[in-house]
Amino acid sequence: MTHTLTTRPVAPACGSFVEGLDVKRATDADLAALSQLLAERGVVFLRDQHLSPEDQVALTARFGEVLRVPYVKHLDEHPDVIAVLKEADEKKISTFGGTWHSDFSFLDQPPSLTILYGREIPPFGGDTLWSSQYAAFDALSPRMQEMMCGLSAVQTGWPHGTKGPGPNAAVSRSVVMTRNDPTADREVIHPVVRVHPITKRKALFVNPVYTQRFDGMTEDESKPLLSYLFAHATKPEFTCRLQWEVGTLALWDNRCVLHLAINDYDGSRRLLHRTTVAGETPIHP
Repeated sequence: MTHTLTTRPVAPACGSFVEGLDVKRATDADLAALSQLLAERGVVFLRDQHLSPEDQVALTARFGEVLRVPYVKHLDEHPDVIAVLKEADEKKISTFGGTWHSDFSFLDQPPSLTILYGREIPPFGGDTLWSSQYAAFDALSPRMQEMMCGLSAVQTGWPHGTKGPGPNAAVSRSVVMTRNDPTADREVIHPVVRVHPITKRKALFVNPVYTQRFDGMTEDESKPLLSYLFAHATKPEFTCRLQWEVGTLALWDNRCVLHLAINDYDGSRRLLHRTTVAGETPIHP
């Protein structure tokens, strides 16, 4: 018998709330159903969760290997947890995750899932957006789909692609970014369209932070088509939006969604804890 969760969609293309589930007490059947929902809907939200950092790491490990990502300093006391923090006095700066992206797509095996937990939330602002890359691929013309399925792209963590903050950009002092990391300062080739290992659906897999150019082409040659794909991939009809509350847990599948943190809460403190699940090598169609 198939195990079911109580869910409520956020938007047509992606995003669902799961209601009435305490993830600390979730059964294996609950987690299997949640994994399936994540693969289908891209991002899942649960309100009123009560998680310590240890609880969050334990939950993350139930989905797969916990990944310690490069480039971002972790909590000293919890090496598997990143504090996504912007202090109230940090104004007119770039925010962490403030450009549409898929987390660490420059790794040989990019993360499968990201888990973000709201600990301190501004009274207003600070929402996060996600965009379905299933929907983005499906909306392309058949000829464009065929062409994209035959291409690969170069991904790199530094110099942060075409739109990410440069090395001298004003950024939060609270999210420490390391430089000259050999795990990120290199080029990795991944398919432009990847097949999700669970749903077997095709999803676009390019983003303006880490995708440099098409494999075998120059940046100038690649720019017009990549610019089109970046704009297409984040059309409003493909997206959903979360208004954070303390105790909200968001889980998303980097293999089929992009996400964006909205930087509109200057003057307020915002703290979320992030953990990551290791992934696999992206598969060509």
